Amino acid sequence: MPEKMVTILGASTVLWILFAASQAFKLDISPQDKTMAQIGDILSLTCSTTGCETPSFSWRTQMDSPLHGRVRTEGSKSVLIMDAVSFENEHSYLCTATCGSKKLERGIQVDVYSFPKDPEIQLSGPLEVGKPVMVKCLVPDVYPSDRLEVDLFKGDHLLKTQMFLEAMEKKSLVTKTMEVTLTPDIEDTGKALICKAKLHTDSETKERETVEELQLYTSPRNTVISVYPSRSLREGDTVMMTCSSEGLPAPEIFWSKKLDNGNQQLLSGNATLTLIGMRMEDSGIYVCEGVNLIGRDTAEVELIVQEKRFTVDIFPGPWVSAKIGESVILKCVVDDCDSPTFSWRTQTDNSPVWEVRSEGAKSELIIEYASFEDEDTYLVTVTCARRKLEKRIHVEVYSFPKDPEIEMSGLLVHGRPVIVNCTVPDVYPFNHLEIELLKGETTLMNKSFGEEMSIKSLETKSLEMTFIPTTEDTGKDLVCRAKLHSGELESEPKQRQSTQTLYVNDAPREITIWVSPSPIVEEGSPVNLTCSSDGFPTLKILWSRQLSNEELQPLSEDTTLTLMSAKPEDSGIYVCEGISQMGTSKKSVELVIQDSPKDIQLTAFPSESVKEGDTVIISCTCGNVPETWIILKKKAKTGDMVLKSVDGAYTILKAQLQDAGVYECESKTEVGSQLRSLTLDVKGRENTKSHFSPELLALYCASSLIIPAIGMIIYFARKANMKGSYSLVEAQKSKV
Repeated sequence: MPEKMVTILGASTVLWILFAASQAFKLDISPQDKTMAQIGDILSLTCSTTGCETPSFSWRTQMDSPLHGRVRTEGSKSVLIMDAVSFENEHSYLCTATCGSKKLERGIQVDVYSFPKDPEIQLSGPLEVGKPVMVKCLVPDVYPSDRLEVDLFKGDHLLKTQMFLEAMEKKSLVTKTMEVTLTPDIEDTGKALICKAKLHTDSETKERETVEELQLYTSPRNTVISVYPSRSLREGDTVMMTCSSEGLPAPEIFWSKKLDNGNQQLLSGNATLTLIGMRMEDSGIYVCEGVNLIGRDTAEVELIVQEKRFTVDIFPGPWVSAKIGESVILKCVVDDCDSPTFSWRTQTDNSPVWEVRSEGAKSELIIEYASFEDEDTYLVTVTCARRKLEKRIHVEVYSFPKDPEIEMSGLLVHGRPVIVNCTVPDVYPFNHLEIELLKGETTLMNKSFGEEMSIKSLETKSLEMTFIPTTEDTGKDLVCRAKLHSGELESEPKQRQSTQTLYVNDAPREITIWVSPSPIVEEGSPVNLTCSSDGFPTLKILWSRQLSNEELQPLSEDTTLTLMSAKPEDSGIYVCEGISQMGTSKKSVELVIQDSPKDIQLTAFPSESVKEGDTVIISCTCGNVPETWIILKKKAKTGDMVLKSVDGAYTILKAQLQDAGVYECESKTEVGSQLRSLTLDVKGRENTKSHFSPELLALYCASSLIIPAIGMIIYFARKANMKGSYSLVEAQKSKV
């Protein structure tokens, strides 16, 4: 190989080695080492490699906290994007790049801050010369606040500097405030308040400032009024008054007139007040007031308008009461003026429908049909040459078309409360209404309706009271009297009334019952039951008999109920009802028809001689059981023992030797009694072996069926007797 070619090959080898060395695997990160990011902004951290075709990347924080960002990797570059930056992004971030078996790592410290807005200057009030005011410089949403510095200047003069070095308990956006008390003087006009805020970070100091020009105020003063042509005027003249006042800012001017009641009537908001066609009523004190944000200052001037010589009269007078729907005529008459002119208007500039007729020295205003809209103060202006005179007449409308109406909640009953309502319909104005309720000449109740009316309308008003009538009120008059007080100059109020004569009903009162000869009589005797009661109107008498189910069976509508021949079944409770439209009153009496006991029987079933363990029924019956007391008892040496019997029957289950003895039945009425007795023999068992014969079993079963059957027959017989038709003459006797 030639020597020259060998030399060339050697040089190429050296260049390749140098190129390969220059392409060694590297990792860079930007920004480098440390960066500051404002909260809410977007921050991107970029990690890039050289010397590797397909590197892989990973991001993490040094504290293994979440990234709070998104990673975008493309080729040899990886970007960590934080959108938007928050407190969670204040970390040391590490980017790791891997190329084959090689791994490189770079770190960057991210610090966050917040300084988004210019400071705010706040004043506790307007800047008035010589008066202290609090000035606040607010820096909103700052982080970290312990690195904040605030300066306040007035022009070039530093008023205060404050560092907020207090340690923060936690990461948060805070608003810091610096306060300064400022007492402005007149030379401060036009100067500026400057609030400068500085946030010192490790890399730089960020600044923001706000400038506000001082606006000083002075209260109005030196208020002056000028009057042209004069303060003394004649009716019909024109006067011009001009007012000025000093102050910062320039005061606004307001004109008003003092009224007789001490109040002021606002007239104008202009510096010049012009009054045309002056009248006597325009005389008085006029007030000019200069007003700005700080205060006010006033000045006064008195105008005197001289009276004109001609006279004006108005009819029917200064006050007119007009009935709604009727016509009203207002007249104006002028004396000592050859050719007057008339002008009518209302005080409220209302436009009611009217007609004006003027002729010579007289003018009439005619309202065809008076209504609510016509209620106003009417003013007539009379001009005579250059002189004017005004008269006024007040028109009030009223409605009082009907007499009161008397209503009661029900019939008048002695001692029973009733609500009396006295109604006055279609009244206006109801706040002038008075309602009085009288019984004869005695006032029961009086009511005035003085409440304020919200709208003009016809109203119906009532007086209501609870009235307790007595029979002594019958024939007396109940009077509802309504008075409508219309105007202040009215001598007597308008009055209407209604009268209703009282008729008091008397509900049935105490009922009296007489029984002749007595409530207790013997069978076959006549009995008269007589009922009476007081009441108005006349009562209706109803006699009834009370059945066993508590219902009443009507018997007679006569005052006296007669039983010609009383029977035992006529015994019972008789009810007398006094009935009228006012109510019902009741009273009852018990009638007892007595009979001596008869047909008394005392039996033992199945026999008076039984064996120990048998069932024995001892029964006592009487022909007139419903009117008889039956007492069943057992005789003993120590005393008689009364037995608990059911309908006169006493059952001994499994008779014992001690059940043997004498049993006695006593039947009693009001007029006498009877006795029956039997001796029960109980024999002991022959042996201890249990023995129960079929005959005894059959007899026992038969008795257990017969006794309930007898009871059912007695029950249904009585039921039929109670539910059937009733006749005092044909009623049959009850049987046991």
